[in-house]
Amino acid sequence: MSPEDYNFITSFLLDTTGLSLGENKEYLLEARLIPLAQSHGMNGVEDLVLALKSSIDPSLKKDVMEAMTTNESSFFRDRRPFDELKNTILPNLIAERKTTQRLRIWCSACSHGQEPYSIVMLIREHFPELANWNIQIVSTDLCSKALDRARGGIYSQFEVQRGLPVQLLMKHFDQCEQGWQIKPELGAGIQWKHLNLLEDFQHLGMFDIVFCRNVLIYFKPETKKDILDRISRQMSSAGVLLLGAAETVLGISDNYTKLPECQSAIYRLSNSSPLSAGVR
Repeated sequence: MSPEDYNFITSFLLDTTGLSLGENKEYLLEARLIPLAQSHGMNGVEDLVLALKSSIDPSLKKDVMEAMTTNESSFFRDRRPFDELKNTILPNLIAERKTTQRLRIWCSACSHGQEPYSIVMLIREHFPELANWNIQIVSTDLCSKALDRARGGIYSQFEVQRGLPVQLLMKHFDQCEQGWQIKPELGAGIQWKHLNLLEDFQHLGMFDIVFCRNVLIYFKPETKKDILDRISRQMSSAGVLLLGAAETVLGISDNYTKLPECQSAIYRLSNSSPLSAGVR
């Protein structure tokens, strides 16, 4: 791959997805884009770049963006945030919302759906009092193929072995030819939407819980700040934001304060009262 082609692709990805590859990632681009080029009848990355520049194939831009998206996920990933969701966040929000009996949760960069399905399982297992509440889970991702997989809810034996307790597997999944399929009622309340975090997401509405885990690490600081600031405007006064273990708002956005009750990267809005105030 020529330096010119590398610079073009990395600039294209930065502008369209926010993904910041930096230098010396030629091996990654070639591993993902050469098969894509061949599927479009091209010889390699050079032909792919020429086609992108000419805009002859409108679908190619989307295919390149999706090919470079990292769709890594697992059930109850990093376990501790889900424990704190169960032990702290949800009990306090339930007390806060007991009159309206309504909760909205956003899973951004939901990948193949393990995160939203984990949330639904947690709620069903530990909060039977929410059975009659209006709970909406909006799951978004840049990659349409990942969303299609998430909607289908089919996972291999390897995927269900990563973080999913066997009792939940037997209770909430049915065995199928490809492995295991989530039971239809578990996904009934989840909305799946295509969304690029670089674009406007005001239309999604307001949320009490926002999962934005393990995605900001791929962005430049100014892009992180823009996304975090816009997320803060979509959060209710008692809302919380969950980031990945390697992510933080410190030095990036002043709109958040670490939730002192939690050890994970969980934040509330700086101008809101402590979440625990709802249960005092």
